[in-house]
Amino acid sequence: MAKFNYEKSIARLSEIVELLENGNIPLDDAIKLFEEGTKLTKGCYTALEKAEQKITDISKIEEG
Repeated sequence: MAKFNYEKSIARLSEIVELLENGNIPLDDAIKLFEEGTKLTKGCYTALEKAEQKITDISKIEEG
């Protein structure tokens, strides 16, 4: 499995939003894009949570 890339995921989410807002795609394709976007969103959220935890841990080490 490929390593998650936050920046690429955000870029792809932007593309998906643009495609869905355009409204010129068949319903089945729109559903697939929505599903992809949902997965990317979860991945981004998880990456942000991990980054926040890492920053918190580093801050605690520097304080101590």
